Amino acid sequence: MKNDRQKMILEIIAQEAVETQEQLLALLQARGFTGTQATISRDIKQLHLIKAPAGQGKYHYAVSDHGTKIHVADKLQNIFRESIVNVDYAQNLVVIHTMSGLANGAAAALDSMDISFLIGTLAGDDTVLLIMRDNESAAEFATSIKMMLR
Repeated sequence: MKNDRQKMILEIIAQEAVETQEQLLALLQARGFTGTQATISRDIKQLHLIKAPAGQGKYHYAVSDHGTKIHVADKLQNIFRESIVNVDYAQNLVVIHTMSGLANGAAAALDSMDISFLIGTLAGDDTVLLIMRDNESAAEFATSIKMMLR
């Protein structure tokens, strides 16, 4: 429900100049979504939306240029803090060890994040193999996951 609502929020702000949370809530309700102003406020924060100039002294909601990177980091922290046991890399490969049975979920989450330097994932029961575009990307990604685990 939350993911569907947030996807719809992104669609709405891509199509219309939405100036207020109340206006966004009304547009969501017109499309069959329920919620409160507090729910919309949380969604805006989680999606890292900003108020961008719309001209004539007005502002509208827009996706932050940095939002995608931040959003990926938020998802990684939530998913992996609970499931990752260890991470390591060699050349352009990253190996993530998870608790038993959680590797497929971790790989699916990574696949859905549209990470530009991630070519693909392969998951077993407790291990995920990530194929990265280059050695540097593998090293940086493994380091960022290790930092999240602290």
